[in-house]
Amino acid sequence: MSIPCTDEDRLLMTVVSHTTALRGSIFEITIPVPFLKPGAFLVQSLSTLPVKQAIRRLGFLSPAQIMPVEQGIRDWLAL
Repeated sequence: MSIPCTDEDRLLMTVVSHTTALRGSIFEITIPVPFLKPGAFLVQSLSTLPVKQAIRRLGFLSPAQIMPVEQGIRDWLAL
């Protein structure tokens, strides 16, 4: 969910958890993607960590796919 870092920034990234244990919450954003099991992005579960802790990228969401996740984060944080 993070934008690219500049030299002055800390090398951090924010991750939205993906879960297969669905509860029917409005904060579970279901987006089918081929690189994850069926489930949903849980916008209540944001984590920020150093980029060096990322092991590998599993895939990408298109701009159309990321829009509902971004809106869910805004809703969760009342932005």
